[in-house]
Amino acid sequence: MSISTSGLNLDHTSVAGTPGTSRPIHDPATGERIGEAPVHTVEDLEAAVAAARTAQPAWAALGHAARSAALNRAAAAIDRSAEDLARLLSREQGKPLNGPNARFEVGACSAWLRAAAATVLEPETVVDDGQTRAELHYRPIGVVGAIGPWNWPMLITVWQIAASLRMGNAVVVKPSEYTPLSVLALVEVINGELPEGVLTAVSGGRDVGEALASHAHIGKVMFTGSTATGKAIIRSSADTVKRLTLELGGNDAGIVLPDADPAAIAEGLFWGAFINTGQTCAALKRLYVHEDIYEAVCESLTAVAQAMPMGVGLDENNVLGPLQNKQQFDVVARLVDAAKESGARVLLGGNPDADRPGYFYPTTLVADIDNDNPLVAEEQFGPALPIIRYSTVEEAVAKANALDVGLGASVWSSDSAAAREVASRLEAGTVWINSHGMVNPLIPFGGAKQSGYGLEFGVEGLKAVSVPQIING
Repeated sequence: MSISTSGLNLDHTSVAGTPGTSRPIHDPATGERIGEAPVHTVEDLEAAVAAARTAQPAWAALGHAARSAALNRAAAAIDRSAEDLARLLSREQGKPLNGPNARFEVGACSAWLRAAAATVLEPETVVDDGQTRAELHYRPIGVVGAIGPWNWPMLITVWQIAASLRMGNAVVVKPSEYTPLSVLALVEVINGELPEGVLTAVSGGRDVGEALASHAHIGKVMFTGSTATGKAIIRSSADTVKRLTLELGGNDAGIVLPDADPAAIAEGLFWGAFINTGQTCAALKRLYVHEDIYEAVCESLTAVAQAMPMGVGLDENNVLGPLQNKQQFDVVARLVDAAKESGARVLLGGNPDADRPGYFYPTTLVADIDNDNPLVAEEQFGPALPIIRYSTVEEAVAKANALDVGLGASVWSSDSAAAREVASRLEAGTVWINSHGMVNPLIPFGGAKQSGYGLEFGVEGLKAVSVPQIING
């Protein structure tokens, strides 16, 4: 089966065997059918794992320099196909081409591959006292299973595979059922620069994901998605004592201190919350604003939000798109409706057009809302931001820390020292100051509490997809 998107002709032959069925994939902005995705089976997964086990030793034996060179070539191949990949991503996921969206995501894929290739991880001498010499080395795990989400399907796949490949592992990828075409296309481009069997994508259903998570010959699972699914993966991985990296749900809090400049921070607040139309695990999802500047922040943020066009992703003018699927649209609608029914003040949005094609939910800002309202307490994962008033910093910190998740958080202030002091009290894997959600391939990233465990990116990301080995003597 193949799918063509402009100049990109992708024959998805990543798995030994031919899928028995396929299913249509539709554009969430228009409902238009854009292609057919293969439906692979557990038997196809078995073939992929077998091929990975066969290919992995030779891949590991190439050494870091040769593997890094292959990743750099793969990055260049992505760059050559960047526009076609971005257009496919826009049509399947819904995100616009422009802004921090489809073209941005594809460009980040090649950047992350290059960063993984360039990151240095040398053996470390931990003791050398004349009698004992102990060195710490990092060896490949073997076969890594990567289960990805639908919100940043290409980029998060690269997050999972770049370090794994660099460290000498083979990888079997299971994309989201909502966005398989984007990942299949990306893997096909990368595979033009890799030995056969080292990287495989298996486009199947939940049964394939469950089989991958429990497979006896997969040594590590990397998963990005919901906390509930993460817990299921933990349970299914127990019998084979798999290593895990889990980036799970979040409900990130931002705290605006009373000395902040509302106009200066408004655009940063907007993109912190509404990047990818709010469909980002580490997006700003609860905004706590000091009472002294509350109305000013609401006014400045509303002005920025009103100016951001939402529509079909292939329209070059848009920077916000639809929700990717009906299920997520219904979650956002339910939570906003609960806020409206409670008497909260809707500053913008909250009124989806039932006659408009696609899963568009308007950019929504909700003020004067209680901290225990469902729109605050639950992760909305969409274009709706609750803005909560607070009186003291202690109150804001307590509310920010009250939930059982802790992926990211942010502090907004004109005083960097004051912001850092507050940041040190927040229970989150990353705390940004005067920005939110910005990630860097050299800076480790991971969650706290029930937002998961394990680090990605940089040296720590390489270590996380390796087995540490002490050579002592």
